[in-house]
Parts: sequence; C-alpha cells; structure tokens
Amino acid sequence: MKIKIVFVLFMCYSFGFSQVGGEQIFNFLNVPTSAKQAALGGKVLTLIDDVNQGIWNPAMINQEMDNQLAVNYVNFLADVNYGSVSFAHLFTKRFGTLHGGITFVDYGKLIGADEQGNETGTFYARDIAVSIGYAYQIPWSDFYVGANIKGINAMIDNYTSTGVAADLGITYYEYKKPYVFTAVIRNMGYQINAFDEQREKLPLSIEIGMSYELEKIPLKWYVTADNLQKWNISVQNPSNAETSIDGTTTNKKITFLDNAMRHFIVGAEFFPKKNFNLRLGYNFRRAKELKLTETRTFAGFSAGFGIKFGTIKFNYAYTKYHPASNTSTFSLQFDLNSKLR
Repeated sequence: MKIKIVFVLFMCYSFGFSQVGGEQIFNFLNVPTSAKQAALGGKVLTLIDDVNQGIWNPAMINQEMDNQLAVNYVNFLADVNYGSVSFAHLFTKRFGTLHGGITFVDYGKLIGADEQGNETGTFYARDIAVSIGYAYQIPWSDFYVGANIKGINAMIDNYTSTGVAADLGITYYEYKKPYVFTAVIRNMGYQINAFDEQREKLPLSIEIGMSYELEKIPLKWYVTADNLQKWNISVQNPSNAETSIDGTTTNKKITFLDNAMRHFIVGAEFFPKKNFNLRLGYNFRRAKELKLTETRTFAGFSAGFGIKFGTIKFNYAYTKYHPASNTSTFSLQFDLNSKLR
C-alpha cells in the first residue's frame, strides 16, 4: 500500500512545474486552470477582467467581477484532468466583493503494487481545494490588499491528507493609467493530516507581476517573477550535457543570468479591449528544463485566444511542454448580471 502513496506523490511533484524541486505537498495549487492565464505563460497576476484571477491573486478581486461565473477544464499531462470554478459577488459598495473558488484534479485510475512489484488492483487519486477571498481598497489611495483562505484535501485510495493555506496580495491599480503592479505571497499554510505520518511543506511562492497596455497599439504586456523566496531554482538538464572525445560527460554550468531568467514569465495580449483577443506566453524555466538536444521542442511557449459572445466569454490555451505532451485549457465565463435584472 505504501508503494501506491509514493507513486502518486511522485506524480504530483512532477506536475508542479512552478515548484522548487519535489519538496512540497499539494503542488496542484500552482497549476493554472484559467485559459487566459495559461495562454500568457501560466503565471499572470494582473488580470482585471478574469474572475479566475482571484484564486491566484486575491488583491485583484474587484467589483467589476460581480456575478461573474467561470468554469474551466484542463486536459493535462498523462490523462490527468484539472478543473476549477470561480464566482464573485458584490454585496454592497461599502463592504465590497467576495470571491469563491474550487480547484480539483482527477488523476484517474492507477495500478497499485506491493513491495515486490505484484499488482494489487486499481485505485483512484483526487485533490480538491476550496477558497474564499476578499480585497479592500486602502482609503485615499490606489492600493488594494486582498487575502484568500483555502481548505485542501488530497485522496489516494483510502488515504487522505488535509491542509489549510492562505494567500496575501497587494496591487497598485488606477483605471486611467496603463499599468498595474502587484506582489503576492501564495500558499502559506500547514498540512494538518499527512499521508504517511510525516508532514510536508506547502508550495509557498512569492511572486511579483506587472502589466502595461500600449497607447497607440492594441497590445498589452505581462511580466511575472516567481519563486522569489528562493534564488537558485535551476535544475540541470541532461540535454545540455557535453561529451568529450574520451567519453567523459560534463554538465553545462548554469550561469547567474541563466538562473535569474528562470524566475520570469512574459506574455502578450493583442486587442485586449476587443471581443476577440490573441495571446502568447513564454515561460523561461519550463523552456530550459524541458529542452531536448538537437530537437526544437518549443517548450515554454503557450498561445491562445478569447472570444466574447454577448454575456459569455470563451477562452482557449495551448501549452507546449514536450514533443510528446501538450495541454489544452478551456474556459467559459458567464456574466450573470443581465439575468438578474
């Protein structure tokens, strides 16, 4: 039975591309489920018109999200399925807006084995997190602060693990200005119940982000720096190894600049204020760690589009990881205000 737990935990760690090594539990919290966010590189923090953004950055919760409902689905790697639901409601202008979110992952049917490798049947593994968030404008300023509280549950066969986490964010935003700045501390928390009597750390991440909309060109830029809680996040890629004439293999040294660039994600959105949008993103760390020798994999790139039909927005993202594995993300956002009038 213990083999099952180790196997599934290894899978969870391998999916946490935004994490530092395999040192944490509940890494599914850092996989984007919003198609708009995924298309822009996966770590955008300054999306004002996407109700899904509240799950990642509570300081972006605003009254424009009132009665916005989003449903998202990710056809992830190895037949793993992700999904999320987000909803926000403005109670009063004085109180503000509350945001609720549910994120879940289904790892599907897995084969169990004992210590000798004998199959013991099949089992299932699933994760879920439920969050509630709130943002508040600091009086007489253009600064907003927000917080999320999350309850987390992971299930592997008959074993469960639970935890609690919080996100804190601060954002500078003034609607007449073309730029937005933000800083977020994500997944501060505690594993209440462990799978195997040994508690693990949650995937804490400190991130800053900004966006800038050009005045003369219908283009908006996004830049995010993530994992700032740890400077050295580089991992050697065997594809960068060099073999000498005598057969000696040495790994290529990771430079200061190379490691620094792995903290950054950039994205661009064309026609951001129109009913049809095009989006591109590039994740430097993903590109470096999934690069193959003498093969152009396009790892790190992502692209997508958005279409608005009346009160419904449809967003799609295509994310490149490897020649043999890519992901598609689908999002539907509904404006329920018209139906409530």
